[in-house]
Amino acid sequence: MDGAPLPTKKHRSLLWREIRRNKVAYAYISPFYILFAIFGLFPIVSGFVISFFSWDGLGKMKPLGLKNYVDVLTTRLFWTAMYNTLFIGLVSHVFILFGGLVLAYLLNAKIVKFDNVFKTVYFLPMVTSAVAVTIVFSAMFSYNSGLINYGLELLGFARINWLGDMGQYIKPAVIAMFSWKWIGWNMVIYLAGMQGISNDIYEAATIDGANHSGIFFRITMPLLRPIILFTLIQSTIGTMSLFTEPFVLTNNIRGGTGNQGLTVMMYLLDKAPYGNNLYGYASATAYVISAIIILISILNINTVGKRDDTGIGAERRRKA
Repeated sequence: MDGAPLPTKKHRSLLWREIRRNKVAYAYISPFYILFAIFGLFPIVSGFVISFFSWDGLGKMKPLGLKNYVDVLTTRLFWTAMYNTLFIGLVSHVFILFGGLVLAYLLNAKIVKFDNVFKTVYFLPMVTSAVAVTIVFSAMFSYNSGLINYGLELLGFARINWLGDMGQYIKPAVIAMFSWKWIGWNMVIYLAGMQGISNDIYEAATIDGANHSGIFFRITMPLLRPIILFTLIQSTIGTMSLFTEPFVLTNNIRGGTGNQGLTVMMYLLDKAPYGNNLYGYASATAYVISAIIILISILNINTVGKRDDTGIGAERRRKA
């Protein structure tokens, strides 16, 4: 019979002897695994089990099988929340990802002066309290006394009820704030990646007559492909976790008028614990969201993460 032989009694004895010999080392690393088991692994497993039951958090758990998952996938409001989340994420990440790339390139190429000041200014929103930022943006988008409406009136336009009316302007308000907050984070990640690219490549391209746009699109972006993939996956997770910004802006767990600001995380937390005590349904919702994140991540890996068979990637492999 092929395959590795089963561990014998002698092998098990040697294994335990080796563990006892290195017991000090295992004692040092054990706190991480203990804490992960309690606060990481246990909630994941217990949440998955709860998703197959009807439970209010206190009473007896009633088995439902796959009913919670079927109810999530057939509920119109869930798909409304998913559409809102994906729309906000796709539009805002055009600015967050591409804008972060452009800003990082400008700083790395020393095109702008006082680059340390710009780094601080762009990254400052990231370290500022999300609630505080959202309150400031709520005041800016205010209908009667908001700075944005004041600017529109100075330009001769009518006021816009950003957070009211039919709710059609809630998404643009969330996109503006979400983009402003996260563009600096991606800029720092891309800047770190660009600083790892050899200056010899840039100098060779400049000698060959390449301008800044050519260097950016034909050299910098292909070499940053792994980092771009990382930020795309990270952004997918961040988009699906979007809660604070639309919740504080609309001051409503249902996303304001017409559920226009409702995200999947708001939908989940409305089921438990903020709005109701449907812990089984909320757990099933969480796992559906997790499955969608995994699918989008796989899609990103199979597109952005594909091996570069053209351009600089192919040229480097020919020279190897």
